[in-house]
Amino acid sequence: MIRRNKKKLILTSLLILLPIAVGLLLWDCLPEAIATHWGFDGQADGFRSPAFAVFVPPLILLAVHWLCIFVTARDPKNQDRNYKPFGMVLWIIPVISNFSSGVTFALALGAEFSISSVMLAAMGLLFVILGNYLPKCRQNNTIGIKVPWVYTSEENWNATHRFGGRVWVVGGLVILVSSLLPGAFGIPLILIAIVVLAAIPVIYSYLYYCRQKKQGIALVSVSAMARKRGKFTFIFTAVTLVLVAVLLFSGSIHIRFEETGFTIEASYYSSLTVDYGAIEGIELREGDVEGVRTMGFGSFRLLMGTFENAEFGSYTRYTYYAPDACVVLTVNGKILVISGRDAEQTRAIYQELLLRTEG
Repeated sequence: MIRRNKKKLILTSLLILLPIAVGLLLWDCLPEAIATHWGFDGQADGFRSPAFAVFVPPLILLAVHWLCIFVTARDPKNQDRNYKPFGMVLWIIPVISNFSSGVTFALALGAEFSISSVMLAAMGLLFVILGNYLPKCRQNNTIGIKVPWVYTSEENWNATHRFGGRVWVVGGLVILVSSLLPGAFGIPLILIAIVVLAAIPVIYSYLYYCRQKKQGIALVSVSAMARKRGKFTFIFTAVTLVLVAVLLFSGSIHIRFEETGFTIEASYYSSLTVDYGAIEGIELREGDVEGVRTMGFGSFRLLMGTFENAEFGSYTRYTYYAPDACVVLTVNGKILVISGRDAEQTRAIYQELLLRTEG
């Protein structure tokens, strides 16, 4: 299969490396630090040098491309069949390489758009495309929905992939719609969609197997070990998704006022103690303080760690997500931004700090 598609392999490999050529042409225009990773809140939280941003992602994707091609081509069940799904494997990494590098370069050069919306739209489109290819997959060991029950019969495989394809297309359209929503709504929707896309075809395949087994037409029985592996994978995935949801939507910030200073205790992040004598300025601001997270923790509940903006440069933040009001403190020449759950609690923190520092 590799020999038959040699020209396509060369072409797709060159396309994966195309962003390197584009990056070299743009080299003099690129900033010293380029955002290469963004958190769930859409804020950049990882920065790399131009050399890393230009060379490393395409080279990693090229290695992934060849690994996927090699594994897929080595599967004996893909010989002389699954031409269309193999074509999808050939082209999906080149598209990802050019799309991801294009977004990175555009943002580095000052383009303004919502990274969350763009990624959601791209992921939704990807699921729509994959959903259209799923029904075309013939039974094999590398491409498709691979759970123990789907291999019990050719009918189970075909029915599961027809059904899974429809589910993925609908789920992809849902994700596309979510890209039009604010980030606080779009990301939860995509998490729900991914759970549905992963779980429903697996459950369908298992029920199909049970029905065939009851009718006595299942060609292969699923071993106890395979059933255990399938159940373990499903439970592990479900627990992981629950933990991710807890991290994204839970947590709190508590400020404990003491005699000589106050301590900020935050979920999922280290505490911070500030002496009243080190406070040089206190300001109450309505609305949020915009900034980019460079290190720390961010979710749809809390924003904590080191941030950066044009006004303060580097500053420390312990706030709830998109607060209605913030307290901006100058502590030993550095900026600290804090907030309560709502504007009323934030104003109470501000008044308490005024009393403590003036006294």
